[in-house]
Amino acid sequence: MATAPVIQYGRRSGSSKKKHAVEEKKELQPPDLRNVTVLPKAEWLRIQGRLNHSNKYNESLNEASKQREAMHLQSKEVVKFWSNTIVGQRQKKLEAKKIREELEKEEKKQIDIEEAKYQEQMRKAAIEKAKILQYYETDRVKGFHSALLLTEVLKEREAQIELKQKKEETSKEVNTEIMTLMKRKEEAALELEQQKALQRKLDSQATAEKLKQQARENAMDREREMLEKKKEAEELQQLKELFLWEQDMQKKRKEDEKRNIMQTHMEHIANRDIIRAIEAQKQEMEEERRRLYAKAKQKMSKLRKDKEEEIYREVQVHREKIINKLTAQQEEKANNKEEIIAKAIAQQDAKLAQQHDEKEAKRMAMLDSIASHREAMRQEQEQKEKEDLQNAIELLNAKKEADRIFIEKQHLKAQKMKEDGRTLQDLYVNQMAEKRAKEQQIRKQQLDLETKNAELIAVEEIQFQQYAKKVIDTATEAKKNTYPLLKAARDGSGGGLGPIFGGVRPSYLVQDETGVQLPSYVGGESQDVKDLNETRDIQQSKKRLGFTW
Repeated sequence: MATAPVIQYGRRSGSSKKKHAVEEKKELQPPDLRNVTVLPKAEWLRIQGRLNHSNKYNESLNEASKQREAMHLQSKEVVKFWSNTIVGQRQKKLEAKKIREELEKEEKKQIDIEEAKYQEQMRKAAIEKAKILQYYETDRVKGFHSALLLTEVLKEREAQIELKQKKEETSKEVNTEIMTLMKRKEEAALELEQQKALQRKLDSQATAEKLKQQARENAMDREREMLEKKKEAEELQQLKELFLWEQDMQKKRKEDEKRNIMQTHMEHIANRDIIRAIEAQKQEMEEERRRLYAKAKQKMSKLRKDKEEEIYREVQVHREKIINKLTAQQEEKANNKEEIIAKAIAQQDAKLAQQHDEKEAKRMAMLDSIASHREAMRQEQEQKEKEDLQNAIELLNAKKEADRIFIEKQHLKAQKMKEDGRTLQDLYVNQMAEKRAKEQQIRKQQLDLETKNAELIAVEEIQFQQYAKKVIDTATEAKKNTYPLLKAARDGSGGGLGPIFGGVRPSYLVQDETGVQLPSYVGGESQDVKDLNETRDIQQSKKRLGFTW
């Protein structure tokens, strides 16, 4: 079998590019079957086995792991129901725990049911209690309880009155004994007071003796004080004389000091006059020097002034020379200026003439333009009038068309309003029918409500009368005053004084600014008069009045 040469790292040494290109062309050509080697099957399988050896090894490993897993599952299924294994014991414990939890759950359910029943009973009891409390909070029951409280108060008052009477009876018997005892106490107190008065008298006598003794002692003390004061006065007199002598000595010393001071002052005044004379002499010398200095200064200023006048005169002469020279130059310039002015005037006249010609040409051009503008404006005005006329005709036609359309719209609008009116009328009729039906329904509901309310009032009245009867019977057995209870337990709810109407006893008020309730005059006599005047049987009334037909 011929093999192609192997080339590594580029072209083979000793070969050229052309030769390499020829070899590439040969390789691209189809193989020659005469040069192809055919392998036997065994050799081919051997080569394939060597190449696929790693894949078979992996497959065998996977197969072995699957077999082990199947055996493990089979062993688990076998030992699953064994009781002497760790897993079996754990399973048994779990089952026992599950059964125990189910039993506990059933017990808790039973406890919850019992608790729910107990809570239901408590709720019912609370509701009943709330109903009773709510019933007690009604106005009628509160009024009845107030009457019951009044009954208790009246009973207590009667007991207190009875107790007071008993106390008064017992106090009458005790008063005599108390009076006797009080007399004895007064006699003993009077005797004790007499003894105290005697003792006070003796005490006052002893006190008087003591006061006399104290007065004598005070007189002796005053005499001693007078002697002491006299001695003190003599000593003070001596001290006063000594003080006056010292004052005289001080006055003498002060007079001597004053004389010395005066002498010193006079000497000072004499010295001051001498000093003033010396200072005056010095001032005169200073004044003389100032006068000499002023004279010298005046002389210097006069010399300076003369010098300035001389300089001024020289300056004036020089200035006059300059002015004369400038005047000559100005005259020469004036002659030249006249010539220049003449030339300028001629140029100005020529310029003005040229400007006048230009203005005239502009004016003529302006007049021509104004005439052409007027003609254009006239033509434009005529064209505008024609257009306005055409627009007016078109506007008139448009107005006629708009009027026609408006009339048609108004006609359609009237038809629509008529149809809307019919629809609205039907709607009103339906609404009125619905309103009437609704009012009838509301009236029916009100009647039903009033009926139910009357039934409830009747039931409440029965309950109240039963409750009031029990309380009144209990109060009667306790021998209490039952009049307030009987008054509060009258038929009909409400605290009014009027007749019963619909199970309610209303209140009738006076029609004035007071607004108080009308009193009730229902009594035996008024009831007899009512029975006498009220007509129950017309035949009986006829007989009573004497009518025979």
